[in-house]
Amino acid sequence: MNRFYEFQFYLFSLIAIASALLFVTRKSPVPAALWLVNVMFALSGLYVMLDAPFVGVIQVLVYAGAIMVVFVFVVMLLNLGRSEISDLRGLGARLGAGLVSLALLANLLVVQRDRLPRAGLAPAAENVVTQVAASLFTDYLVAFELTSLVLLVAIVGAVLLARKRVTV
Repeated sequence: MNRFYEFQFYLFSLIAIASALLFVTRKSPVPAALWLVNVMFALSGLYVMLDAPFVGVIQVLVYAGAIMVVFVFVVMLLNLGRSEISDLRGLGARLGAGLVSLALLANLLVVQRDRLPRAGLAPAAENVVTQVAASLFTDYLVAFELTSLVLLVAIVGAVLLARKRVTV
């Protein structure tokens, strides 16, 4: 492993650990959920470094995307806490976020450049994504649809629990 990949590993690990500590120490649930999303993105970066890009993408889509959106939706619906996001609107925070974003983008471009083959691209006939998609939409279609129904029932239940009682 060369120095650049070692740096990448430590960078994503440090981001994941720091974000996890910030997740645990937040008093308000909304900023805590946002820090947990940051942990999921850092773990996704580690999965991509381990040559498991499909697992990394699924990590972002399922955990950082779907589950955290439902969690934030329920927290906002129940109005459990005040947000601390207004504290992060200063110029220093924006510049810091911009610099971190540029650094991560530069790292991504270097990793992508190193992964491209030098002498032409040979397309793969069958990859992991097509195998998973084929089994998901054939063998496990009923389980997939039942899972979506369970999530829909959970959202409807959260709305019903959070609804204010109107007395006439």
